[in-house]
Amino acid sequence: MQERSNRFLALFPHRHDYIYARHPSPGKRPQWQTESRHPLSDRLIEQGTYLYGARFGKETQYAMVDVDIGSAYHPRRDPIAFQKLTEALEPLGLVSAITCTSSDSHGLHLYFPFSDSLIAWEVGSGITLLLESQGFKVTPGQLEVFPNARLYTIESTPNLFNAHRLPLQRGSYLLNDDLEPIWTDQATFVDQWRQCQSRNNLSNETLQRIIRQKKRRSYRLSNKADKFLNDLNAEIEQGWTDHGQTNRLLGRITMRTYVFHHVMYGGEPLTGDSLIKEVLTVAKALPGYELWCRHQHEIEDRASEWVSCIEKSHYFHYGEQFGKYKSKKEKLESEDTEPSWNQQQSQKTKDKIQAALKELSEKNELPEQATARFNALRKFGIGGGSLYRYKELWHPLWKSPKKSPQPPELKNESGQFDNANAPNCHNSTSLLQDMDGNNNEINGSSDRNSVVPQPEGGNPHREEIQRIRALLSQAQVAVDLQATQEVIEAEEMLAQESRTAHLQQMAYWLTLDDPILMAEALAWLWQQPPELCAELLAVDLVEEQVRSLSTIVNILEQLQQLDWGPKRIGQELQACFSVSSLAHLTAEQRQQWLSYLRAHPDTG
Repeated sequence: MQERSNRFLALFPHRHDYIYARHPSPGKRPQWQTESRHPLSDRLIEQGTYLYGARFGKETQYAMVDVDIGSAYHPRRDPIAFQKLTEALEPLGLVSAITCTSSDSHGLHLYFPFSDSLIAWEVGSGITLLLESQGFKVTPGQLEVFPNARLYTIESTPNLFNAHRLPLQRGSYLLNDDLEPIWTDQATFVDQWRQCQSRNNLSNETLQRIIRQKKRRSYRLSNKADKFLNDLNAEIEQGWTDHGQTNRLLGRITMRTYVFHHVMYGGEPLTGDSLIKEVLTVAKALPGYELWCRHQHEIEDRASEWVSCIEKSHYFHYGEQFGKYKSKKEKLESEDTEPSWNQQQSQKTKDKIQAALKELSEKNELPEQATARFNALRKFGIGGGSLYRYKELWHPLWKSPKKSPQPPELKNESGQFDNANAPNCHNSTSLLQDMDGNNNEINGSSDRNSVVPQPEGGNPHREEIQRIRALLSQAQVAVDLQATQEVIEAEEMLAQESRTAHLQQMAYWLTLDDPILMAEALAWLWQQPPELCAELLAVDLVEEQVRSLSTIVNILEQLQQLDWGPKRIGQELQACFSVSSLAHLTAEQRQQWLSYLRAHPDTG
């Protein structure tokens, strides 16, 4: 029920899919939940039993900017940056804001009310684009815009706008121009709202002009992808709550950033150094990082290791694979012809191969044989996979497109070629036409029976030609066999390198405390022959990782001996550790389960 007399609550009319949380203990963050079964009523808010937050509907008459206490733009850290932030929105006509603390954390909420009802996602996109054009980074933990720039839909339904905490709940106070608390009640807030509303002049025309200045990609998320993203958010957003969580949190942050960053915040997918930088930014901004993370002195190295791992895995930037939900670019004013990052990297690799070939050729050190050439190029720091991918640039067979012509076979006494595409014998030319001094115009082609009588005792031309053809055919077979052998050797070498690299990757994943990567490695290991375990244990790992890997291999050997199926394994794990998969066990639990399996009465 909406209380029409409450002018303050009427400022936030969209009440569906609201969020709520119990009042947290001092110094703790609220644990927000979403309620979608019924809208939020005024009376529930006024009771104050919970903290509440609202989302945006299709249209809105206000926007809000959230600056966290740990943000680089908070006035406690950079007063000039905070001032520049408010000035950045003036081109939109947003010149006046209500500033209040968001909660006991002393983060800031800046409300920008305006008179016209405008489309919510366009308001969010316009503000975000303008801030980013001024160098501000719109990202959780630093700077957030409400309504957010909604860049994707789920199946056929647009995703919900982010929810924000309603003002004037516990810890939320109005601030003056000097950012000092002033008398705060609902009536004062409404009065300031009306004053700002009269000053701000955000029009649809101005908004559309700002949006057109930059192209955006829009994505459609499948239900599975949406669940994957929400699961990652649920693990990440709480941050550190105890020691021993750094490895898992960094893995989740890296995975979300690698797969979904461009979907959530726009721009191109992140890779390499830019991915590492974003992972570090997100990690350091999470709750509990400074209190609980004991790896702050090596956090950059840890992030770099996770980035290297995710880039070598089967995961990919969402929308890059072919399929139903491949990314679709909005058709705006101009086409972007600049090559993508992947295309640039591909060209760099090609250039590197060509430069190496040129240097070897100039030094007369370019081998003729494929295997030797492959090894010579590897010395220039070019990977075997790259050489295999672009073998047309360096391999002798692809480098020289000319093919030795196959000698045509005679079909019958008239001398016509067996190849249906070959020219007729009456206008063809022999491969050996000048060997005996015959004149083609007088005597015709030497490929066919000559009408001129041969001298007695002389070798007939036809027999000589057949003999030479036989020699050429034998030589060609020898050349083809050698070239084929070189290709086979090169491909076998590449296959062995690829197999070794895959074995190392699987061994490494089996030593991680990451259920997703470990589950994939376990699924792979179950399908391998038993003798592969010896190769797996021979992979070069540190001592601690070797022990962990040995435990997992021993567990699998015991399970094979017990002949338990997946259902039985899940039941046993649930009974012993309240988990359903081996991938979710800790290192200590895996050791305990190995002892349990060895002592099981069914073990021979």
